[in-house]
Amino acid sequence: MSDLEGILETSGVLGVELAASALAERGQKPGKCPNCAAAMIGPYCAVCGQERDTHRRSVFGLVHDLIIDIVSFDSRILRTARAIAFQPGELPKAFREGRTQSYMPAMRLYLFVSLVFFLVLGATGLAIMQFEVVAKPVKVTHDAKGNYFLAETFGDTTTPPIPISKERAEAQGGHFSYSTNMHYFQPVGRYHSNLSKAAEIKLSRTVFKGDDSLKPGYVDRIDKRIFGTMDRLAKDPAALNGPLTTWIPRALFLLLPLYALILAIFYFRKRKGFYFVDHLVFSLNIHTFGFILLLLAAGAAQVLSGDIVAWATFGIGAVYGILAMRNFYGQSWFWTLTKFATVSFFYTFFCVLPALGVVVALSLLQV
Repeated sequence: MSDLEGILETSGVLGVELAASALAERGQKPGKCPNCAAAMIGPYCAVCGQERDTHRRSVFGLVHDLIIDIVSFDSRILRTARAIAFQPGELPKAFREGRTQSYMPAMRLYLFVSLVFFLVLGATGLAIMQFEVVAKPVKVTHDAKGNYFLAETFGDTTTPPIPISKERAEAQGGHFSYSTNMHYFQPVGRYHSNLSKAAEIKLSRTVFKGDDSLKPGYVDRIDKRIFGTMDRLAKDPAALNGPLTTWIPRALFLLLPLYALILAIFYFRKRKGFYFVDHLVFSLNIHTFGFILLLLAAGAAQVLSGDIVAWATFGIGAVYGILAMRNFYGQSWFWTLTKFATVSFFYTFFCVLPALGVVVALSLLQV
């Protein structure tokens, strides 16, 4: 054996002894890998990469570890919370630069925040949307030829008269125009549809018998579905809340990559430095902050008017999105503002609104 081989062998033995000594100091012993049975003297197996700690804990141990992670000032949870609240765009930028150990993974963070959002709404009894059904009497008119019409008035404007049959015009109970007032993030049961008895009877008759007084040519099945939903919302303004809670998370899983795709198109010239996964992580970050903002808006809606909360939410979300885009993509303020406005326009009108329409339609089918 050469001197060099002897030195290497001695060094290897010494390294093993040092590792074993370090384990002993921490109250651990060298052993075999539970996965491949190879000798294991460190936190990971040198052969297969199996971790020594299998993370099997008692309930007390899990609670203890969770508390330590939360109260630790340097924990990933607190670092992530500080970054997403006060450093727009830092989380996707850290992912792109390879600083992945400092913060929680983007997908895990999104799932955690969205779950907290829906759990809080459920625990506090807040409905995402409630529909208060309102009925307005509709005037019946006729001309010299004996033709009858419905004339609906909205504010200072009157819609074109709608022709109806004489039988419908002379039917007892009158005629009504039904609409809804929407309320966001309010306790279930706060709003009630205070329809007059005549309006309730007319709505029920429309559901079960159909009513051609509203517009000739309506398909009975569609007519009854619309007014059937109105009838159920009149009895329970929060009837759509359950279906909305079911379908919104599913729709968002389609919207997330669509937002990333729009970003990839508008930042096509930066494709060598920004892969699609980078845009996707940025999309996750923006939607995660959106859930946090909606959670804060739900709390603010309990003490402030809906209009103030809506405008404040819109303004804060826009400012955050601009700052995040500027920090992540590193372009000038002019191009950042231009692309943010354009991306937001396409995403809102070609993705969010159609998706919301589908969600509401699917929710109506379950009411």
